[in-house]
Amino acid sequence: MVASLLCTTFVHTAQADLLEDIKAKGEIVIATEARYAPFEMLKDGKIVGYDEDVLHEILKDLPGVKLTQLDLPFQGILTGLSAKRYDFVVTALTLTKKRMAKYAFTYPISTASLVLLKRKGDDRIKSPKDMAGKILGIQRGSAQLKTINAYEKAELSKNGYKKIKKFTDYNEAYTALASGRVDVVPQALPNLASVVKERSDIFEIVRPSFGPDLYYGWVGRKDAQSASLVQFFSDGIEKLHKNGKLEELQMKWFGFKMDFPTGFVPMPQGEK
Repeated sequence: MVASLLCTTFVHTAQADLLEDIKAKGEIVIATEARYAPFEMLKDGKIVGYDEDVLHEILKDLPGVKLTQLDLPFQGILTGLSAKRYDFVVTALTLTKKRMAKYAFTYPISTASLVLLKRKGDDRIKSPKDMAGKILGIQRGSAQLKTINAYEKAELSKNGYKKIKKFTDYNEAYTALASGRVDVVPQALPNLASVVKERSDIFEIVRPSFGPDLYYGWVGRKDAQSASLVQFFSDGIEKLHKNGKLEELQMKWFGFKMDFPTGFVPMPQGEK
């Protein structure tokens, strides 16, 4: 009898499927950091943005499933996923080898290559190499930190950054830039395009991009139980890419169309 119960329990565990569980209970719990415009942000107490629109389009293929969405600080969002406090993370996460070793990424939802944000009219900063001797502002725990550290080592070894100031979120970094507490904010072009559109009298973007080609994706747990849910979201992203809806939403939120890999999860470049 005991052996039979153990066998039954093992089979049930082995066959557990998160997507089917979600359909059965009629609810999916998703974590988001709603402080990363224009991907996800709060407006009148409601989460809005590019990712949010993409999410709701994809969830049309889960009729009868209620969305419960949690707005959480970025620094603990992946830890909470590992602890199974929610089913999935829908927030713009840069694909890195370190993250891919622990979590299952969807197909990309956006480019994430870095450019610079500076105060309008600051002639000291005309290219990425002008970060030498400057104070940088960046979000604590972000993948961008690794890129700027690698850039300093490879390109600015004789005269590196004066200081890197770390903030809880990028909105704090932008405020520090506007007030002169930092000189420049390295960030992904899609994010900065939105910032400059809203505050063109204060900020401007410095191009070209620097560092490796980077992409944003969403993540689930890297286990057999979660595989079908991650694939469900990847398939949804690919569907929106093919029917043109993804480009439509890019124009809505960024003002330009993006070129990035589709139909697979690209291995990050330029990482050891």
